[in-house]
This record gives sequence, C-alpha cells and structure tokens, in this order.
Amino acid sequence: MSGAQDESPEAAAGRAGERPAAEPAGGALSVDVPGLLAQLARSFALLLPVYALGYLGLSFSWVLLALGLLAWCRRSRGLKASRLCRALALLEDEERAVRLGVRACDLPAWVHFPDTERAEWLNKTVKHMWPFICQFIEKLFRETIEPAVRGANTHLSTFSFTKVDVGEQPLRINGVKVYTENVDKRQIILDLQISFVGNCEIDLEIKRYFCRAGVKSIQIHGTMRVILEPLIGDMPLVGALSIFFLRKPLLEINWTGLTNLLDIPGLNGLSDTIILDIISNYLVLPNRITVPLVSEVQIAQLRFPIPKGVLRIHFLEAQDLQGKDTYLKGLVKGKSDPYGIIRVGNQIFQSKVIKENLSPKWNEVYEALVYEHPGQELEIELFDEDPDKDDFLGSLMIDLIEVEKERLLDEWFTLDEVPKGKLHLKLEWLTLMPNASNLDKVLTDIRADKDQANDGLSSALLILYLDSARNLPSGKKINSNPNPLVQMSVGHRAQESKIRYKTNEPVWEENFTFFIHNPKRQDLEIEVKDEQHQCSLGNLKIPLSQLLASDDMTVNQRFQLSNSGPNSTIKMKIALRVLHLEKQERSPDYQHSAQVKRPSVSKEGRKMPVKSQVSVSSGTGGSSTAPSTPVIGGGDKPGVEDKAQPPEASPTAPRDLGRSSSSLLASPSHVSAKEPTPSIASDISLPIATQELRQRLRQLENGTTLGQSPLGQIQLTIRHSSQRNKLIVVVHSCRNLIAFSEDGSDPYVRMYLLPDKRRSGRRKTHVSKKTLNPVFDQSFDFSVSLPEVQRRTLDVAVKNSGGFLSKDKGLLGKVLVALASEDLAKGWTRWYDLTEDGGRPQVVT
Repeated sequence: MSGAQDESPEAAAGRAGERPAAEPAGGALSVDVPGLLAQLARSFALLLPVYALGYLGLSFSWVLLALGLLAWCRRSRGLKASRLCRALALLEDEERAVRLGVRACDLPAWVHFPDTERAEWLNKTVKHMWPFICQFIEKLFRETIEPAVRGANTHLSTFSFTKVDVGEQPLRINGVKVYTENVDKRQIILDLQISFVGNCEIDLEIKRYFCRAGVKSIQIHGTMRVILEPLIGDMPLVGALSIFFLRKPLLEINWTGLTNLLDIPGLNGLSDTIILDIISNYLVLPNRITVPLVSEVQIAQLRFPIPKGVLRIHFLEAQDLQGKDTYLKGLVKGKSDPYGIIRVGNQIFQSKVIKENLSPKWNEVYEALVYEHPGQELEIELFDEDPDKDDFLGSLMIDLIEVEKERLLDEWFTLDEVPKGKLHLKLEWLTLMPNASNLDKVLTDIRADKDQANDGLSSALLILYLDSARNLPSGKKINSNPNPLVQMSVGHRAQESKIRYKTNEPVWEENFTFFIHNPKRQDLEIEVKDEQHQCSLGNLKIPLSQLLASDDMTVNQRFQLSNSGPNSTIKMKIALRVLHLEKQERSPDYQHSAQVKRPSVSKEGRKMPVKSQVSVSSGTGGSSTAPSTPVIGGGDKPGVEDKAQPPEASPTAPRDLGRSSSSLLASPSHVSAKEPTPSIASDISLPIATQELRQRLRQLENGTTLGQSPLGQIQLTIRHSSQRNKLIVVVHSCRNLIAFSEDGSDPYVRMYLLPDKRRSGRRKTHVSKKTLNPVFDQSFDFSVSLPEVQRRTLDVAVKNSGGFLSKDKGLLGKVLVALASEDLAKGWTRWYDLTEDGGRPQVVT
C-alpha cells in the first residue's frame, strides 16, 4: 500500500499510457467460461450427429431431413403465435385491427349478414361476469372432471390439476341472430357467433409416473345455438335452456409440458381433431346441454328431440366441370377426377371418385337427419382428386326450408365460385309419421316388401333414448362393480353407448337413431357388456313389429334383461317413425327453383377437401351417439324407379339396391380419409377395394365364362367352446385365388365378428408369399357367449399384402358366415366360395 502511495506522478502517467496496450491481454484473460462451454456444447451437439452418420456410413440426407423438420416446427410455431397475436389484437382494439386490414374470415358475423345484430351490451355483461365464470370452470375441473379421470383407470389414481386459470380475456359474442319465421310459437331460437381467444393455463400432473402436461392457450370459433323452450305463463317464463353447436367449431390449442409433442406438424391437426370429436359427443347437434329451469319440464324430450325430418339426397351427375389436371407443366390440359362432399349440419358424406371425366355420373343416394332446419343448409362441394392437394371444382348451398316446402326437388343447379359447371340433384323431404297407416305404401315404393335384406332405402326411423340400468351382475369377479356399456344393433348397423365406470346401476341418458329398411322383419338387439372383462351382463331382443302395434309407435318402460341377474333391468324409450314423402299437387305449368344461398365465408376458409379435415376412425367407438357406418351386406334386390320427375331432368335411376348401405355421420371421424361414404342405392359407391376387385374380375373374364368360384375358395373350421366361452375359428387354407400381379399374390386372411369392427376385434393370419393356394392352419378365438354369437356374423376377407408403400394391396375375396346355427356347439369344417362383397356365400361340401 505504501509503495503504491509513494509512486511518482510520472510513473503513474507512464503506467496510464501503457494501459491501453495491456487491455487486450487483460480482456483475453477475463473469458466468459460458462458461455464458452455452452458454445462448445452446442457445437458438439450439432457436429455429433454428423460424425455419427459418417461413422455409421449413413447418408447426409438424414442431416438435411432433421434440419428441414426443425425449420418446419419453428415455422409452424411462429404462424400459430402470429395468429394468436392477431386475434388478441382484434379483441383489444377491434376498430384499429380492422383498419390495419383483417381478413374477411376474421371479421365478426354482423359485417357479413344483415340479419345478425351486434351485442356489445352482452359482451360487457360477460366481461363483468367473467371472474365468476372462471371460478365455476375451475370448480368444474377440480370437483367433477378430476374425480372422473381418477376413477376411470387405476393408473390415473394420482391424476390432478395443479393449475386451472382460464385467463383474463372473456368469451366474446360477435353477433346474434334471432329467428322469427318458421319456428314454434312456444320457443325462442338464438344463434350466437362466439369467439374465445384465451391465454389460459391449465396444468395437470400424474404423480405416479412423474408426468406433467398442460395447455397455455385456446382458440374456439363457432356458431352456438341457444333454444329457450317451452315458453310458459308463470315465472321464470322459460321452462328450459338448450345449448349446442350447429356444426363443429374451429379449435386451436397450444400445448405445454409432455403434450408439447402434440404441436409437432402432423400431430397438431390430429390432436385438435380428436378433441373436436370429444366436443362433438357432448355439444354438437344432435347432442346438447339442457338446463331445466322448471321441474315439470320433460328433460328427456328436450335433450333428445325427435328430428324434424329426413333429407334423402340423390347425388346424380354433373356437367361441364373444369379440367384441373395438367401435363408438361401446364402446356397440356387434361380432365378432372371429380368427387363430391355433402354436408347436412354435422353429417358428412363423400361420393366415389370418377376418373378422367368432366361430366361424371355418380347415381348415389344418402339419407341425413335434420334436427334444426332454420339455420341449416345442404352444402355440397366438388373437388378434383390429386395426389397432393385436391382442386376446387365448385360449391352449392341450398336452404332446407325451401326443400321442406317443396317436398320434392329434381333440378340442375349452377355451381358457385367457378366459371362453369352444373350439378343434378334430386332432393326428397321425408316426414316422420307417428302411425303405420302409410307403411305398406312406403315399403312398396322402396321395394322392401319383397326382399329379405336389411339394407337399402329406409322406410322408418328408430329413435332410442337409453336412460339407465339397475341391479346389473358383477361380471367375472364377485363383489366387484363392472364398467358397463350397451351395444345396440339393427341388422348390420351397430352403435355403442359411453362406458360408465365401477357401477352396477349406470345412468347413460344418451340418444341413438337407426335407419330401418323394413320394420316388419327387423329386430333391435341390446346387449349390456362389462368393458373391463369383455363379458356379457345381459341381453335383450325387441322385434320392431312390436312397436307398430303400440300407442304412437312408442314404448317407454323398463325391460327385463335375459342371461343376467334376476332383477336386472334396463330403462329405454323407443319410438318408431315412418318416413313418408308427401307429394304435393302442382299445376302443369308450375316451376320452382330452390333458393340457393351464396357462400357466407371466404374461399380460403372453406375450400378444403374432406381428406384434410377428416380423421380416420372405424367403428363407432365408445362415445359416439351417431349412427355408425354399417357393414356391407345383403343380397341383390331390384332397383328403385324414379317417379314424378320433370321431363327436363332426365335423371339416371339408381340400380342394384341394397348392395351397399347408408352411412350417416355425426362427425368427420366416421369417414375414412381414402374411402367414400357407401351409398344406399347404387353399387357405384361401394368401398374402393370391392370396386377394384369387380373390375379385376371383369378383366379376367374378358369374353370367357368363369367357373362357379371365380375368386377361389377358403376352408374354415368354426365351433363354439362352452367351457372356454369362446368362438374358435381355424383358417386352414385357400385354393384357386386370383393373381393380384404378375408374380402372383401374397394372401392373408382378416376376420371380424360383426357388428364389432374395432381394431381390437380384428384377427389376421400370417402372409403367404407368391402363392395362389396358401396354407395357414392358424386358430383364432373370440370371447363371446353362445347365445350372443348366434346373433353375430363372421366377416372373413382374403387380402393381398404387398410390400411397404406398395400399390399391390387389395381385396382377393370375401365371405360373410351367419352363425345362427344349432350345430355351432359341435362345429363344422367347410369350404366357402369367395365373392367380391361377401354376399351369397356358397358352401362347398
């Protein structure tokens, strides 16, 4: 210290002059060691994969692929963040956001529609109530959802919500429409255009597996219908409040924690679709939430009302469509591969693709339920199928109120949003009649009075309200409560209820509908099953002819279950309604064209083909209340002749009734992304595999006469083991199969026990390579009781495997084996002829 203080000023000045030269050395010595190590670690992490790929002798393309995937993830996150910021800006300062230029699809509904009114007073009310609404939502999550998830599975016993914060941004109502025409005088119908862009935080944890996940933001946009009915003369003037979405809302979610993986491109759309399917099961028409305000109101009738009508859509043909296919980079113009997407509310149908044709003829028929025709339209879009993104060929929207007034429309409609193109439709509005006075005439009109098939045009609609069950047996384990669900089937059409966990007195309160071909011959089969042990808890069979003799064709009672406990009952309300077409008398010079509505949203927001919107899901699952896709079956039947058609329409009559079945979809999860919806009155729209097999069969014939078994035969042993309580099927071999390619076929056998077509119910043999006479000798079993299996059908299909990403995959033949035989306990071994659709199986002795 003293030496430093005694230092002369000159020496100090000399050291000060030397300091700049010494600073770089000092700076080099004061290195940020953690930052340097982090940089080295990042460099090592980047170079290690490159070194590993070189060391393993792999291609450098893997590095490029990883970098491309990383850039795609970052771009997707950036786009999602920008959309969220734009939506938040719109909520905070709507006028400023509009002035900056908002896309038309982001504008509130009152900008587009003059009959939609602004409701700022309602938004201010919701904003003031939002903290209390958040308290209710948090209470719902912690006191209702959390215990339900814990009780659903033992692995989720430690499930809990660690944080539930809905956010400060309230739900916004962009417009309100009140219906004053074509509505019941005892009800008020409101359509609310809702938008919720919330910076919410919902975190959950499963402590047992150290798993954490959550959601950090949610966007929901859609049209919510509110029905106030019935109006009464006493306070509170309204008996009940019903809330539901007319169609699936738009949904976008940002995930956190472990579920952050769901934001990866490819998975984000799938996760949002699954959640939308869950929402559909509770809040999308025909499902609804009903809040009773008066105790005397019939809640069951309000929650699940009888449909207003059924719309039968004859999707016939189109003309003068645009040619979208091009070759040589647009120098050569080709044709199009058109197909149609038909929407009625939340029901979606997809027609078959007609290859290389600008005037395609589909001749397909679909039937759709109409619950709320004020506000619902028939929407049709045509697309050109392409390997990547399908091209738009035109659209059409028809007001269902006009169809209801006319009852029958058979016209050519000009397509919107395209320079040319016309579509030929025949629309029939079918009224639901509560008596059987017109049933014989309806059966005669659809040719259902002379055949024995269960599929084809519908003559009646069955509405089933599943209420509850009592005193169910415990299942396989004594003194343990089962997880009951109910399987319902009419012919080949089956549906399932939701699962109720750990109870022998479940309450479902679910609604189901079935289209009936001939109620005089068909039966409703009910089976209560334990989902945990896959065993039957009881069954019931109700002939539909019993309903024809009931008052108002309705039965509301508790039914005693067979093969169950002594006091086991199930409570249901079942109603049958005859589908009657009321033909109105018109003068010869009467002309009418249905009101065609113009599209109400922008092209960018609407023109997306069904392949990008629909998730792949087979069967009904455990939570769908909509009619499931039925199994193809039934024999040949005469065609249906079109009557009362205007001369200028010249429609093509659908032929070959009943080879395929109707498929009414309540959500896109019920349509395959690669297969059309089966039509109910034309073999043109059978599944693609069956069509390709028929085409291959015609090529093999080529002017020659094929033998009795052109597709070959399969040998099966079928018996039921009472000791094991299982159906045992042994697949021995096949012979004389058709060659799928020049190298022969790579056959394997796939089986289902109908009506169960879930993935867990599928059985498959190994693949035999390059042979037309494969030998399998494999045994399979299905856990099912003898009384139950006698109501089932064994679906056996021989398919060609092909390699990975190979085009040589397809159907080689099919057989449907009815198991309603007294010899099932003894068993039999037989050869069966394979056919293209499984119908008319010939047994070779």
